[in-house]
Amino acid sequence: MNQRTIIVKKDIQADQKADAAVLREQLGRRGTLVVNLLSSPGAGKTTLLEATAQEFAGRRSMAVLVGDLETDRDAQRLAPLVPVAQLTTGGACHLELPLVQRGLQALGDPAVDFLFIENIGNLVCPASHDLAEHLRVVLISTTEGDDKPGKYPKMFRTSQVMVITKLDLLPHVPFSVDAVTEDARRIHPELDVFTNCALKGEGVSDWCDYLEQQHQQLLARYHATAGNH
Repeated sequence: MNQRTIIVKKDIQADQKADAAVLREQLGRRGTLVVNLLSSPGAGKTTLLEATAQEFAGRRSMAVLVGDLETDRDAQRLAPLVPVAQLTTGGACHLELPLVQRGLQALGDPAVDFLFIENIGNLVCPASHDLAEHLRVVLISTTEGDDKPGKYPKMFRTSQVMVITKLDLLPHVPFSVDAVTEDARRIHPELDVFTNCALKGEGVSDWCDYLEQQHQQLLARYHATAGNH
């Protein structure tokens, strides 16, 4: 059987990236900061979101799009705290923009301060998909080992923030906060780094303060843009 190689001189995700840019602009002008949370399975994304919702309760509004291959177990955990929409991929290892758009419709297109996207647990494929986020955050837990940044560089190169989770387990596992931070910043020197034990509420205030700063910067950016027109 003869094989032919066809060279496609076009980004095959170009249309989806353009759509993501439009949605990011729309949500930014509305005052909604979109935060895409990525990690390996079990790194603590849902626990961090639960703690974030409790910290913001009564003073900031937020909603969550929860991505999973199957089940809505994480969405059920978050539903008592904040508006939630489940995005089930049925086996696909990452979320794509059309699912996010459908999730927003399911939420009623809410005007909230923060829209969190809890991505599928995977350090590979989600790094290649723009979901209209303003902030990409990668979580790494102390139980995973501190060698992940060098093994999955694209995830850390395309993120603005790294959150080291499950700090309470640090005395029991071979994990160095300094080593993982050095490895990650070797790939992305400007990466912001936070540590926490969300289950005990430790480090959550610093994380939420940072989010509020990012939200204020978003508002200032779009206010300045509006003032120039």
